[in-house]
Amino acid sequence: MSYTDLSAQARTTRRTLVLGTLVLLLLASAVVALGIGTIALTPTEVVAALTGQGSGRDAMVVNSIRMPRVLTAIGVGAALGAAGTSFQSISRNPLGSPDIIGFTTGAATGAVAQIVIFNAGPWATALAAMVSGLATAVAVYLLSFSKRASGGQRLVIIGIGVGAMMAAVNTLLLAKGDSDLAAQANLWLSGSLGGRTWNDALLVCLALLILLPVLALQGRGMTLLEMGDDSARALGVSAEKVRRIGIFAAVCLTAAATAAAGPIAFVALAAGQIIRQLIGNRTVPMIPSALTGAVLLVICDVVTQNLPVHAQVPIGLATSMAGGLYLLWLITRPQTRT
Repeated sequence: MSYTDLSAQARTTRRTLVLGTLVLLLLASAVVALGIGTIALTPTEVVAALTGQGSGRDAMVVNSIRMPRVLTAIGVGAALGAAGTSFQSISRNPLGSPDIIGFTTGAATGAVAQIVIFNAGPWATALAAMVSGLATAVAVYLLSFSKRASGGQRLVIIGIGVGAMMAAVNTLLLAKGDSDLAAQANLWLSGSLGGRTWNDALLVCLALLILLPVLALQGRGMTLLEMGDDSARALGVSAEKVRRIGIFAAVCLTAAATAAAGPIAFVALAAGQIIRQLIGNRTVPMIPSALTGAVLLVICDVVTQNLPVHAQVPIGLATSMAGGLYLLWLITRPQTRT
């Protein structure tokens, strides 16, 4: 067996071990999350309720009340993880995350407008978030388009600028709207998994089921795109087509996640980079990134529900603080030379 074969086998083994560990972490953290609440349940009681062997009370609490929250957390985390990896690959920049380049803020603008101006219900708010997110993405894409190509540093810089403008619009809407509706919109803007329903879980999981395979199929093209447009074209890949498909699918995932739980930072930024460090970065790890995002958000939800404070901390605030620290580390860490 050659050295190349041994190296490939080692990478495959490492990838399998990492993904297996992530699956176990996701299952364990989900079971713990299902046991947290006014009626505390042990992991054994949660498993019994899930398998139909627990009491009627436990089954109702786990399956009807807490399950939508946990499934929403898994779906939102997976959607953001995949979307963040897609944007980072397309822009060839570790800061190419939807919460950094304005797409999450743009999606939030539509939702805030629906809440503050029209006092809309959950489905109208979700639809407005998706439409506003797509409109923001189109604006950023067109503004970054130069010399028949888009992406790279230009996409990130323009996205940051558009995101700042949309954040200003959000603030204006909150300042001019009815105080009660503005308070409701402010709560939504903090990002929360509290009070999630089956509709929220269905929305993000359906988007994930449709769009994650689309992104996964573009994995080879995105991997070549990271080498540069000219290199990708030389290897038979239509760089702009891959970029358009990747942006569209990632924006839809981001908008669905934002509509389901509000703006949640950090997960999209970190998931892809964490999994690349764990399994290597020879290819764009779309599905592993989704799995990593799901694990991160469920664990963050468990942590926020167990903080020693007398009030529920919205998960969006907790992930924002973690994301700020991570971003500072990312920018200030020593760069290795290859």
